[in-house]
Amino acid sequence: MAEIMLQIAGRPYQLRCRDGEEDHMAHLAQIIEDKAYQAQRSTPGLTEVRTLLFAALFMADELNELKRAAAGRQERLALDTDDEPATRAVEALAARVEKLSEALAARAAGA
Repeated sequence: MAEIMLQIAGRPYQLRCRDGEEDHMAHLAQIIEDKAYQAQRSTPGLTEVRTLLFAALFMADELNELKRAAAGRQERLALDTDDEPATRAVEALAARVEKLSEALAARAAGA
């Protein structure tokens, strides 16, 4: 296990993580630090706990928006039923494969 020192909301936190995950943990801590700074800037005088609470709420809001956007994209993809060009391409490839197979079979029979 690796040990890492993270700085979040102006306070150091010593954590353990799996070996090799130190950079990833530092990246995540930086995201939290940025949100904590945003909370402190928008509402001065917050306690440490409330700063982290607001940082968590900001991140949860972003996650919720991303999930909604992804769900909307999936819904649009499900509604997009214009498969005709792809179907024609697959059918053309299948026909070519059949012709090649027949040609190979004819050569094998003639040899």
